[in-house]
Amino acid sequence: MIYIGLDDTDVPGSPGTNQLARAIVRRLGQAARGAIVCRHQLFLDPRVPYTSQNGSASIQLPQADAIQHADLLACVRQEIRDFFVEGSDPGLAVASTVSADMRAFAVRAKEDVVCQTEARRVAHVAGCHLEGLGGTHQGIIGALAAVALAASGDDGRVVHMDGWPWPDAFSGVHSLAAISDRGVAAIRLPSGEAFEGDEIDVGRHLRPNWRGARIVLFVEPPSTPGAPWRARKLD
Repeated sequence: MIYIGLDDTDVPGSPGTNQLARAIVRRLGQAARGAIVCRHQLFLDPRVPYTSQNGSASIQLPQADAIQHADLLACVRQEIRDFFVEGSDPGLAVASTVSADMRAFAVRAKEDVVCQTEARRVAHVAGCHLEGLGGTHQGIIGALAAVALAASGDDGRVVHMDGWPWPDAFSGVHSLAAISDRGVAAIRLPSGEAFEGDEIDVGRHLRPNWRGARIVLFVEPPSTPGAPWRARKLD
């Protein structure tokens, strides 16, 4: 498994980091077979510069052995440069293993202000590739955190999978079978119990979560009696 982390790749009014992640998956072709893209929520605080809600993105590549590491880096770098918007501060992290220090850094990035110096130190010790590709390089913080959060198996909202089209018309009410066919492994109540209904309103887009190293959709009761249960958006 190869993990790619991306952050701080946009400015207000421009395409976001999730769209960049999808573009990278397309560009990688066969090397991105089975890819999963997740959005990770980081610390929201006035001291932290971010475009909208301070989210970073991870790409999990289970079949990345189809491409040499140097070629993978070159391909991802080029897509980031092609995507670059003046005023953004993109960062890139790439790793196949994640250290305890990387995991601890990622937890802190969700709860407090962390700095580039610490990110570079943690990545260097762990042997994780980390670089800034424009602006202040501030995006290396979220990029490093995204890699560790994806590898933890218990963080993130799935925004794209290999085989999902973009734009994606899968919205509104669907059967459990149709949702399962989209790669969702389990459908759960907020309490963790399995959902036993027949259909779910997924909303504008299907956005399950990455939990227990698999894709889980959480649901909640409808606000209108008799309406289908609805997907619950969690970070």
